[in-house]
Amino acid sequence: MTDTKETSKEAPPYEDNPQSHESHNSSKVTSTATPATSKSASLCPRVLTPEQLEKLHNDAILVSDFKQLKLEKEAQKNWDLFYKRNSTNFFKDRHWTTREFEELKACRQFEAQKLVLLEAGCGVGNCLFPLLEEDLNLFVYACDFSPRAVDFVKQNPLYNAKQCKAFQCDLTKDDLLENIPSESVDVVTLIFVLSAVHPDKMHLLLENIYKVLKPGGCVLFRDYGLYDHAMMRFKSGNKLGDNFYVRQDGTRSFFFSDDYLAQLFTQAGYEVLVNEYVLRETVNKKEGLSVPRVFLQSKFKKVTTGT
Repeated sequence: MTDTKETSKEAPPYEDNPQSHESHNSSKVTSTATPATSKSASLCPRVLTPEQLEKLHNDAILVSDFKQLKLEKEAQKNWDLFYKRNSTNFFKDRHWTTREFEELKACRQFEAQKLVLLEAGCGVGNCLFPLLEEDLNLFVYACDFSPRAVDFVKQNPLYNAKQCKAFQCDLTKDDLLENIPSESVDVVTLIFVLSAVHPDKMHLLLENIYKVLKPGGCVLFRDYGLYDHAMMRFKSGNKLGDNFYVRQDGTRSFFFSDDYLAQLFTQAGYEVLVNEYVLRETVNKKEGLSVPRVFLQSKFKKVTTGT
């Protein structure tokens, strides 16, 4: 798979899209990346060199408390500005979700069953619309932190109120029950979303989606893993806490270990079904660089009442 992309010497790449944040110093290159389906699962994140370990060890200076409070206060504004700059053109459509997560089809009790899905953190619909095109027996609740992103979803020609309900929501404080009936959702997708939330508030998001998920329903998770290339590219002065960093534009990213993620979900009442590192590689032939990517791909189930 060959992609033309923008790269920056400072801004880290986003998710498994090879594009990075918009940068005035960016230059176009061509790179080859393995597709999402050609992944390798691992029990541990990538192994770092002594030099990389030393870099992480020496990066002990944290962003000031004042700036951290400002970043938290302005988190929604920063994501809204991100979508203002990039419109709907930044992320690629995720046509791989049904291949990676068989629950999007297999959880039906019968073929014609209407499946209800919540896409928590829908962005501009890169996951939403491929799913709706592929599956007519699907109703999707789609919410995002950014009002601008939700507007882009509603403006999409494929948006149909009979198949989808999009709404703005801060999942750490806005009650989902205001838009979604209790225990009515079969599957929740949480794809490159939790990493953007402050670690102190992650449990609030998980507790919120727990309320609308049916007993036995699943959360399908994919996000940044520990020691991902994006994490290793941050320079000194961008660290907010353990495995937590701020990008140039004020948006933030956390990098998960499997233990940390499992603890988050189990404390919120979920059962761990799958929780593994996915190791991928992007090769930049022009510059002779190999870029190691590390993600966590996981499945969590809401424990059935009475079990």
